[in-house]
Amino acid sequence: MKNIDHYPKSIVKAIRYIKQDVDKELLEDIKRLIDDAIKIRLKRS
Repeated sequence: MKNIDHYPKSIVKAIRYIKQDVDKELLEDIKRLIDDAIKIRLKRS
């Protein structure tokens, strides 16, 4: 994985949150949200 400093601040904060504070149940919800957003974005391009 590339150094995360090259990504937008919001992504860096989200990754930091996932690594440190998130509960396991919430992690599954976050994964679904991110996967869905990526699928939608890839369909549009």
